[in-house]
Amino acid sequence: MFSLKDMMRRFADAYNKDPQSNLGKLIGILYGQLRQVNDTLERVRDWRSIDEAQGTTLDRIGENIVQTRGASTDEVYRVLLKSKIARNLSKTDVNTIIQVLSLALDCPYSDIRIVPKFNDPAEPEPAAISLIKVPTKRLNEVGMSPLQFGQIIQKTVAAGVRVAQIELTGTFQFSSQYDQLETGPTGFADEEMTTGGTLGEVYVPGDDYPLPI
Repeated sequence: MFSLKDMMRRFADAYNKDPQSNLGKLIGILYGQLRQVNDTLERVRDWRSIDEAQGTTLDRIGENIVQTRGASTDEVYRVLLKSKIARNLSKTDVNTIIQVLSLALDCPYSDIRIVPKFNDPAEPEPAAISLIKVPTKRLNEVGMSPLQFGQIIQKTVAAGVRVAQIELTGTFQFSSQYDQLETGPTGFADEEMTTGGTLGEVYVPGDDYPLPI
């Protein structure tokens, strides 16, 4: 976007280019209007992205891919939109399911691990999977409960395959040395609460609502 100074520079030197002159004030009004138009166009461009769009703009994206919002917030709805797009291209194998979930939650593939239960030594099941590694922090950030996340997973797997278990593991670990306190990315938090491990638990509100998937 050009500046007010650039606009004034285009006039011949015979004109008074002082911003406080009559010409400067007139061009200043024009520049302000052009700046608003430019900001609007930039917002329209940015809101083509699911990550940037808000409100009714997200609803219109949902209409294009046939994904309703229901009672979902913008953050949760973004996850629904991304997962729906990915599910439309899914082959329902384990690697594709991991790709769908990592795309929906905007996290690396390594943050999600899926184990088939057909060879489970304790409770084998021929058509079931277990998620034993899920980005708990990301679920908390978008405000999605394990039940809602389980709905997305169940819609991603092949028909007849059951999601048997979702383990939400944290990063917290106890001290490796007896009678010594350890802080850091996996230990207790410091006094400023800027570092420390996370617990493997996600808050589930009592008025949880089903997702329209």
